[in-house]
Amino acid sequence: MATAKKAAKKKARRTVLYSSAGKKLYAVRDKSGRFKDIQQYSRAHAMDIKRGSKAEAEAKAAKPAKKTAKKAVKKSAAKKMTARAVVKKAAKRVASAKSAVRRVVSRVKKAVARARSK
Repeated sequence: MATAKKAAKKKARRTVLYSSAGKKLYAVRDKSGRFKDIQQYSRAHAMDIKRGSKAEAEAKAAKPAKKTAKKAVKKSAAKKMTARAVVKKAAKRVASAKSAVRRVVSRVKKAVARARSK
């Protein structure tokens, strides 16, 4: 009697197998125990990670709207840059480009000097 109840409640399970190439496989069985689907472990695992649980979805939906409003205000404040900050940022980029050019020029000069000395 107890085994009949267990058999009725038994879930579809995965059995771990290996392919001829040595890849790990999941063999998904139906409730009666027959193979329903065979898939690579890597693909099955990736899908499991991508798919969230019901509890996670509920927790995400229950987040207060207040936090999201605060984030929006912070983002808009961060995006506003003064003209001075824009100029400073551009000057930094120019300086880094100049130093990169200097490095390349010095390497070329050294290579030319080595070639001439040979």
